[in-house]
Amino acid sequence: MRTATFALFIGIAYLSAGILGMIPAALIPAPADAPPTKVTLLYGYLLGLFPVNVLHSAVHLVIGVLGIVAWQAHHGWHRITSPKMFARAVTILYGALAVIGLIPGMNTLFGVLPLHGHDVWLHLGTGAVAGYFGWRSEAEVERRADTKPDRRDQVLPVERERRLGHSDRRVPGSEV
Repeated sequence: MRTATFALFIGIAYLSAGILGMIPAALIPAPADAPPTKVTLLYGYLLGLFPVNVLHSAVHLVIGVLGIVAWQAHHGWHRITSPKMFARAVTILYGALAVIGLIPGMNTLFGVLPLHGHDVWLHLGTGAVAGYFGWRSEAEVERRADTKPDRRDQVLPVERERRLGHSDRRVPGSEV
């Protein structure tokens, strides 16, 4: 998989998670033993697993949009960011969030973002995979040293094309 494809997948996944986090029906109320947060708007567990609130979902939306922009940068539409830099930034951001989520006093980021529970391993996994794509060397396609052009690159005229419905190979006027 190319780094640009990774950026697209992460972009779609986190954009979807951000949208789902904004839908109250996709949230299960937080249990009584969950760490308290100051921002309680749309606070709950996304799909019953991941603690989110409106700010957490907004961060997911931003990461998703940046992933799609990084994918587009690969195709020449935008020169703002590159897929490799996106993957490196996601590695650093989500690695830090995973570590913060493990610290009991910091697992709500001062009561603003819930970063505990299953969010820790999700952020750690996302950061690890992003690190792989951010720092790996891209495979390059090797070309042959042969000067003769590849026959598949040449466009040669075909007198009778069978794919276009000319299935009769006999030459007209040579009927027996």
